[in-house]
Amino acid sequence: MKNTQGEVWVFAEQEEGKISEVPFELLGKARELADRLGVKVGAALLGDWSGDDGAAALAAAEKDLFECGADVVHLVDDPELKVFRNKAYRHAMVELVKEVNPQIVIFGATHMGRDLAPAVASALRCGLTADCTDLQIGDYEDKKTGERFENVLQQIRPAFGGNIIATIVNARNWPQMATVREGVMKPLERGTGNGKRGTVVKHDSHLAGVEIPTEVVEIVRRASTVNLKGSRIIVTGGAGVGSKENFALLHELAAALGGAVGGSRAAVDLGYCEHERQIGQTGVTVRPALMISCGVSGAVQHLAGMKDSAKIIAINTDKDAPIFKVAHYGIVGDLNVVIPKLIKAIKHK
Repeated sequence: MKNTQGEVWVFAEQEEGKISEVPFELLGKARELADRLGVKVGAALLGDWSGDDGAAALAAAEKDLFECGADVVHLVDDPELKVFRNKAYRHAMVELVKEVNPQIVIFGATHMGRDLAPAVASALRCGLTADCTDLQIGDYEDKKTGERFENVLQQIRPAFGGNIIATIVNARNWPQMATVREGVMKPLERGTGNGKRGTVVKHDSHLAGVEIPTEVVEIVRRASTVNLKGSRIIVTGGAGVGSKENFALLHELAAALGGAVGGSRAAVDLGYCEHERQIGQTGVTVRPALMISCGVSGAVQHLAGMKDSAKIIAINTDKDAPIFKVAHYGIVGDLNVVIPKLIKAIKHK
């Protein structure tokens, strides 16, 4: 049911009682959207908080959510929600949405969010836009019927392999739902959200009598070897690097600077680097203190993932490459000549 006074929600994804970083990014955007609509920001927090350790983890999670922008935490506490299983979380989340009737629900485009969000949207028979890179509030006119809708969620995302940017609206079937890619939203400064403790509302999980067909026997984690979002210095390469072997130069430069190595989509498609290093609309969004861009032409899809870098140095043989329009410093030259000189200069201070 359409509820123009409904809250703007963020799904507060957590594992073992610890909120992931993504909900804090989303709360910053949710705060912006809610302020525009004149409504509250809600965080949907599902899990198992039993025992002393659980109570302490819950108190910490609630505090973090309030400090980062939430006005209300909608809490669902049930042992069946200790670990993520689609049916349990889907059922609890669907019932929670039906009970409170928010107007917008935002999930992170994580493994959990990408699994849960479409299942919830399907059960609620509402729309869902996946992998958004921006969210705005605006008006919409149906050109076929002439019907106008005010203050609807504009869900912005790359389409057709990142070649165009699409704006999608779901004006009729609410709640309006979207998943948002990691790293594209800026979290609020800690403590600039709700200055005081907000409201915690406890809800039933409605899982009594619901058969959960899966059982988690063991959780095996493999730590990622790449942390682009957390790196203050990134050396990134594009198709102009020329080969996988030439990427070794970028790794050497990054090691000398204490940074990480990233790549454009073209470099990943050519097999020069792994997909987890991809920066851009279809990869990771980063905001390092220093970005050194090597052999990257500067396609709009790549720029969207790194344009907020504090300082950008571009190295390219093409003096007219679009990357130079956003770079703070440009070096026109062969990276195979320039990078060894940079490494030598850095090592000799």
